[in-house]
Amino acid sequence: MSQTHESTPQTPWSNAPETPEELHAWLVEHLSIMVVREPMDPNHNAPFEYLCHAFFEDRQPRDCVVWANRGGGKTFYAAVATLLDLVFKPGIEIRILGGSLEQSKRMHTHLRGLFEIEPFDELVEGRITERRLRLTNGSSVELLAQSQTSVRGTRVQKLRCDELELFDREVWEAAQLTTREMRSGTGRVRGSIECFSTMHVPYGLMHELIEQSGGDGATRRIFKWGLVDVLDACGEGHRCIGDDGPCPLAPECAGRAKGRRLNPADVSQTPGHISIDDAIALKARVGRDTWNSEMLCLRPQRSDCVLPEFDEGVHVVQAIPDGAKNGLCIAGMDFGIRSPTVVLFARVDDHGVVWVVDEYVQSDRSLEEHIGVIKAHHPVPVWLGVDPAGRQRDLQTGISDAQAMRRAGLVVKDRRLRLHEGLRLIRARLKPATGGPRLYISSRCERLIDSVRKYHYPKDQPFSDLPEKDGHDHCVDALRYMLQNLDRAFSTQEDNYIQTGGCR
Repeated sequence: MSQTHESTPQTPWSNAPETPEELHAWLVEHLSIMVVREPMDPNHNAPFEYLCHAFFEDRQPRDCVVWANRGGGKTFYAAVATLLDLVFKPGIEIRILGGSLEQSKRMHTHLRGLFEIEPFDELVEGRITERRLRLTNGSSVELLAQSQTSVRGTRVQKLRCDELELFDREVWEAAQLTTREMRSGTGRVRGSIECFSTMHVPYGLMHELIEQSGGDGATRRIFKWGLVDVLDACGEGHRCIGDDGPCPLAPECAGRAKGRRLNPADVSQTPGHISIDDAIALKARVGRDTWNSEMLCLRPQRSDCVLPEFDEGVHVVQAIPDGAKNGLCIAGMDFGIRSPTVVLFARVDDHGVVWVVDEYVQSDRSLEEHIGVIKAHHPVPVWLGVDPAGRQRDLQTGISDAQAMRRAGLVVKDRRLRLHEGLRLIRARLKPATGGPRLYISSRCERLIDSVRKYHYPKDQPFSDLPEKDGHDHCVDALRYMLQNLDRAFSTQEDNYIQTGGCR
């Protein structure tokens, strides 16, 4: 009499991938993700190289830093690496520490989306909260706040740090003592710290980490990719040289995206996830330095001058063109008490170019007097961009300066933005990555011109990214408040990583 033995049902986590080829096939089959496996730049890495390093525990050194472009998928790929660890290394504990809690939540959002895919949703124990996810195999991941208290109480196997450039240095130092190894099945998971970021500033934390990493004997591995490495295939709708001249991406791409097609037999042709149209649009929005550092992953350069893009012979004009005279009137204002109050008046033409036409710089005047000057300007600005600190209430009046201006009938905008981000918007207009300048200053604005020319970093502090506050900052601040309420920092699409069945 024969006996029938029922075989154990196979699940995606029954057998862990043992080679890069098996890992790639697993991602395609079970998550429908096609990851770029070959960089276009021979000096760079592909995102798949990072995933292999993160998953296979025999890769050394275990710590690593991912230096990638904005929208280059670093947060998403970190979430994929986290899923692989949670599923195939039972009992592992992982923590996500972002430059801000919001940044940590972005990785968590990606991770939540991955675990909503069948049958991985069966592995989730209980409910996925905003800060924590736990699996039935004992694995867990949790978000940490950007604080020493949160970090110091942590003992886990893996710590993934997203947007390292935004970290508080003391929090980063505290994070170095958070990891420990563990046994998982027949192998072991060594404690490791993985960092992901672009390099925003010349001498920030990311710059320091890159200087310490890579090379023989280093304790961290570097993975680096830029926009070109994750470009999607270039279709027939674009030509390297068209009727209007070369493609805006020609200096970076050099036609290589034309050869990128989905061909599983040739990993070099695996397409990326940033479309050609998106890349062209992004390049048109930013300055050359921002494009080089944040999209091409070139090291940011710093001279003592904060705005070296400014060229008096180019950006200062004697007369405003007729087409700009009737443009939208806007203003930027920097409040002053002992220091001068600055108001800059500008016109925005039909092409979005900003023309600063007048300046008002006065000390020892009341807010009411400043408001009177603004309302007497012809035309009255449609809105004013002001220092967000103007939201703070005056102890005598009980209302903020911004509120007082609104009560006087002025439209006030006070968008918060980090100093270096606001300066980046100025640079993007002075020297765009493509096309001509998008910011001009009338020669009558003598104080602004002088300030933009002389605004500098401390000469005795080469690693400082905070400009010197010696009086030249006030006019530039007014310009910054105006532009950060007019412009928006660029963003990229992050919904193109997952492909149905690994195909487009």
